[in-house]
Amino acid sequence: MNHLRGVYTIWYRDILRFWHDKTRLVGSVIFPLLFLFVFGSGLSARMGAFGPGIDFTMFIFPGIIGMTVLMTSFMAGMSMVWDREFGFLKEVLVAPISRASVAMGKTLGSATVALLQGLVILVFAPLIGVSLSVGAVLALVSLMLLLAASLGSLGILLATRIRSMEAFQAAMQMLMFPMVFLSGAFFPLQGLPVWMNVLVKINPATYGIAPIREVILGTVPGAAFGVSLFGHTMSLWDNVAVLAAFGAVMILLAVWSFSHQE
Repeated sequence: MNHLRGVYTIWYRDILRFWHDKTRLVGSVIFPLLFLFVFGSGLSARMGAFGPGIDFTMFIFPGIIGMTVLMTSFMAGMSMVWDREFGFLKEVLVAPISRASVAMGKTLGSATVALLQGLVILVFAPLIGVSLSVGAVLALVSLMLLLAASLGSLGILLATRIRSMEAFQAAMQMLMFPMVFLSGAFFPLQGLPVWMNVLVKINPATYGIAPIREVILGTVPGAAFGVSLFGHTMSLWDNVAVLAAFGAVMILLAVWSFSHQE
């Protein structure tokens, strides 16, 4: 019971911090919308169609949702480093709850915040000509939550070994931006140079954004998107399985690392 109460308390604290930070609330919406309506609209006429009835803005819309979820969930690690520097984490660690509870609570808190931000971006789907059924929205909620938990646990894992905000920010930039840009969020995954194709395939974010795009845009014959691994075109469930396996490993490593730090 103490374990579950500890997870809930850490989760609830992260939700409250996000809700009361109005600047963060506004900024988390404006940044992805700039990508969607400025970057997307500006290049849509030049990029051509990515499938029957799919322009560039519609193509990058799932990628921007994935980018928002990924970047927000990664912030869980920064939050933990912040708590360590200002002494809050020390107080939590002496409380009668397990360290695994703290790691799980931080991961779930960041995943929930990331999900909420992803849903805010999803509201703008009708403005770019994308219509979604209730079933599609429920599927997207599950996919975004899986992506957020998987990448959030990676952020927690890094935070257990990085002691300063400056070092974590540098590490986050070195990982997060390449993961976003090499995930197929802004370009199709076909016809890439060999070196880039390898990086795309080993990028876990690729397997999070691909199923989101499939649910939003559907399986369109002749569309220039999809993940092909060893000659096999990955289905939605294939992508989910890869991302879930990565997330499970990251969560276990994050819990283990956090439980063994000083």
